[in-house]
Amino acid sequence: MRAIIHMLVLAGMILATGPALAGGLSVVPEGNRYQEQPNVPGASMRRTKAGKTSFDAKYEKVRNLLATDGKLMSKIKSTARAYGIDPIHMIGAIVGEHTYNVDAYDRLQSYYVKAAAYAGDSFRFGYEGESVDQFVSRPEFAKCQGKKSSYALWSCRESVWDSEFRGNTVGGTSYPNNRFSAVFFQPFFAGQTFGLGQINPLTALMLTDMVSRVSGYDRLDENNASGVYAAIMDPDQSLAYMAASIRHSIDAYKSIAGMDISGNPGITATLYNVGNPDQRAAALAARNQGGDVQWPEENYYGWLVNDKLAELKALL
Repeated sequence: MRAIIHMLVLAGMILATGPALAGGLSVVPEGNRYQEQPNVPGASMRRTKAGKTSFDAKYEKVRNLLATDGKLMSKIKSTARAYGIDPIHMIGAIVGEHTYNVDAYDRLQSYYVKAAAYAGDSFRFGYEGESVDQFVSRPEFAKCQGKKSSYALWSCRESVWDSEFRGNTVGGTSYPNNRFSAVFFQPFFAGQTFGLGQINPLTALMLTDMVSRVSGYDRLDENNASGVYAAIMDPDQSLAYMAASIRHSIDAYKSIAGMDISGNPGITATLYNVGNPDQRAAALAARNQGGDVQWPEENYYGWLVNDKLAELKALL
């Protein structure tokens, strides 16, 4: 009896101290770390004002789209199952994108119609007359050639861009101090993302291996820009890329930072918004070398998702 009491006391001490653990992982607590919503970027505020609307109105619009479109909700749930994630993470990303970045269409069919408008367009990814395929054939990118996955390959190329070309003059060409995706992968105008999932073309190229393996869609090719846009504009494929992005973020935080973020949709939504989950997980792991646990923090976008979580879960 004394041994049993000792075991119960010990178990209580373990549960009462330190972060919750699951399989050796630190489980990120639910909810927001910030009491108040972090500041919304000026660009998002200006876009919303230009549209003569408000964040509250845009939130209500996308929530109503999700609440009334059974076909869309069914697709979200089935896609989430395929990628082994809770569908609330996809709901959060859609809500965040359509509250702060774009205005939602009233019906899912409108996204299909918009996607069809891009199907016949002919354009390419490049900068100043040089295609991205030609650009990444330069010697500076040689170390990326052995990368086995599309995510590793394009992440390596993005890293080389940042270290060797961004904001520099190389071979007589002056390169903008801007993101790789903005310079080479957005032929319409920088900063533009597309479709239901608001996927960036470079992000789609990174995730194409996973999406092809899990969902069976054709792998994307940087030499076929129209094909990339057709994929990210199509709602069905866009949902697959959204789920793949969230799956990758969850996996990156597990393997790199030793943290399970799968129970905090505000964090996965934040990473969906800001990108670069591997680098952010590595930075968090470095900060946690000291002893006291530092949790990942939500931004304005993820804060909204956690703040509205009960309402969003009711949609499921």
